[in-house]
Amino acid sequence: MRKDIFENTEVAFSLKSDAQLERAYFLFKMIAIEPLVKIGTLATNFALKISLPIEGLIRSSVFDHFCGGITEEDCLPVIDNMYKKGVSSVLDYSVEGKESEEEFDKALKIVLNIIDFAKALDAIPIAVFKPSGLGRTHLFEKKSKGLVLTKEEVLEWNRVEARFNEACNRAKENDVAILIDAEESWLQAAADALVTKMMELYNKQKAIVYNTLQMYRHDRMAFLEQQHKLSKSKGYFLGFKVVRGAYMEKENDRAEEHGYITPICKDKVTTDANFNSALKYIIQNLDCISIFAGTHNEESTYLLMELMEQHGIENNDPRIWFGQLYGMSDHISFNLSNLGYNVAKYMPFGPVKDVMPYLIRRAEENTSVVGQTGRELTLIKKEKQRRGLD
Repeated sequence: MRKDIFENTEVAFSLKSDAQLERAYFLFKMIAIEPLVKIGTLATNFALKISLPIEGLIRSSVFDHFCGGITEEDCLPVIDNMYKKGVSSVLDYSVEGKESEEEFDKALKIVLNIIDFAKALDAIPIAVFKPSGLGRTHLFEKKSKGLVLTKEEVLEWNRVEARFNEACNRAKENDVAILIDAEESWLQAAADALVTKMMELYNKQKAIVYNTLQMYRHDRMAFLEQQHKLSKSKGYFLGFKVVRGAYMEKENDRAEEHGYITPICKDKVTTDANFNSALKYIIQNLDCISIFAGTHNEESTYLLMELMEQHGIENNDPRIWFGQLYGMSDHISFNLSNLGYNVAKYMPFGPVKDVMPYLIRRAEENTSVVGQTGRELTLIKKEKQRRGLD
């Protein structure tokens, strides 16, 4: 297989105007400066906390690059535009850190609305929600540790499970796949148990409900194999979003603080090998496991393409999706879609203030992932030169 597929910047940035390309270049240049990201994060959080009028500035810069809009309707022009190039969207209500029942019920309504959107629009084939968006993190942590819940907490957990069930049931009714995102390791066991229950309920004919495997955890291959064995014994299909992971520093810091062995792989090489092992395992068992491969890594993307070719799998096989975040790795997304693969961009949306934790994580991730920002800058610069802008 050719290894220059992702070098085509004309295809990669075909939707970006000259002004948008310049903004992207400036943004990634800023993100590349780690001290600037840290100072900017502190200053932005402080300014929002004391209600300084900076939302317009955030909206016109980092927000508009990494988010589709404030509401679902806001996102529609961007969604339609991408779909013209064959790239689908996964609308992600990226509001984090809420703690009230009212907020969880509101989040559920938005998820249900997205699932209905997805039924009506071919451009949105997949929905998503985060477990802690539908219930308190403290509750997930307590359940994950196997601690006894109080009577009030039992009732609260029942409401969490009911929200999961309502979302997955709506997805099944609408024939829309639903990805359930991952949490930190100390919350994940409770989420895994709930998602497994949902898969058993709703994946009888095919994968509707997808769990998320963070492959920077050294125990996730064993978990995948255990889930496969369980699903075969009970007769349902599996769906997995496979990613490397988003909380590495937090995981390692907490493990050190609490004196336990970190669940994170010892280095990036091991993480990459773990991720690629999951790809191979799932493709070998594609008869009963579907995959949404969430990756910005070109080598892993090439590997999945090669595995599909080796196993005689069509580029547009509905059991295989490639996914990247909106605002990142357009050279992967649009070049894949140009070759007929199933590709979807995770498109976050929500009020600017509420989406800030997500945006900060994106900036920090681009700073910490070796080569990510440099690759983005190189490709944008190449396209600027092609257009005569540089």
